[in-house]
Amino acid sequence: MSERGGQTEEVPHPSGARAARALARAARLAIRALGDVEPNPAVGCVIERDGQLLGAGHHRRFGSAHAEREALGDCRRRGHDPRGATVYCTLEPCCHHGKQPPCTDALIESGVARVVFARTDPGRASGGGAAVLRKAGIRAELSLASPLATHLSDPFVHRVRTGKPWVFAKWAQTLDGRIATRTGESQWITGPLMRRRVHRLRSRADAVLVGAGTVIADDPSLTARDVRRVRRLAARVVVESGARTSPRAGLYATAHETPTVLVTTGRRNDLPECVRQIVVPGSGDGVDIERAVLALGDELDACLVMVEAGPRILGSLIERDLIDEAFVHLAPSVLGDSEALAAAVGRDAPRLADAGRFRLVRAKPLADDIELHYRRFVEP
Repeated sequence: MSERGGQTEEVPHPSGARAARALARAARLAIRALGDVEPNPAVGCVIERDGQLLGAGHHRRFGSAHAEREALGDCRRRGHDPRGATVYCTLEPCCHHGKQPPCTDALIESGVARVVFARTDPGRASGGGAAVLRKAGIRAELSLASPLATHLSDPFVHRVRTGKPWVFAKWAQTLDGRIATRTGESQWITGPLMRRRVHRLRSRADAVLVGAGTVIADDPSLTARDVRRVRRLAARVVVESGARTSPRAGLYATAHETPTVLVTTGRRNDLPECVRQIVVPGSGDGVDIERAVLALGDELDACLVMVEAGPRILGSLIERDLIDEAFVHLAPSVLGDSEALAAAVGRDAPRLADAGRFRLVRAKPLADDIELHYRRFVEP
């Protein structure tokens, strides 16, 4: 371990194939609960001895047993004694009393010999579990062997460190980077399988954000439809400077059924009372987009914000480095029209060095379309 900024920083240790395999397995378990566990992090855990799986578990929903206790319970149900085994978990075990007792207590009582975790818990109350385990004689080690396991906790770590919700943007575009024709026609750039994917993304978000332009052009419903289960009922958020959107827009008309929020620079009196209004400062000729994002975290307690906005909002988010993750849905078509709408506008970027940068996580074909999944680029 080393000291940096007054806090103890874990130094990675195990990096072999066994750690990578076990941590990746734990991460895949945790992914099953995305949308169910927030504001807690998604966490998975597996217990092994000499490469043999003894038990596995994951945090299933907010307030339920944590992954380590689930895995220990599974181990015993299988008839295995975890004493002397190695525990692999995607996040440092917690050591505080919250809705559940400390995971460190359960691990110490079980007699496991070693705990390998993929990410240090940055929480002021929940962090520090590794030190507690070491004090009890258990080897506790940070491993970056599985990128999937390490980055699984990015939204949770981001919220703890910055106070901002995790922002993921989605847009569909042609091969030449256009999201709509010069007349604003955008339905439908991609096919039905990709549109179904959009609904799945909505079903795990706390909020779906659009700008006034999108409401005026498309009058969207922004609800998750045709999905097996809606894990979170996302609030529909409209960002607007001035009373641009019609009070008869579908979002406002259905606000009594689905939470609807207007983030604006000035309160409106022509909207239904069930539309929640959050007033934030302006910036230039629009809403201060960073203050808007912060307000969603503070006022709505949003952890995951999905952005389905047009080019101006996207450009503002990129300018302020507020997009943490992006899902770009690429269609096999070319408009070739210089007047067609680009994905993002409104920035001054005369040099390539001024570009917002992302790293590719995955490319997934869906029929003739491709989903390109990106995360914010971080210098090694």
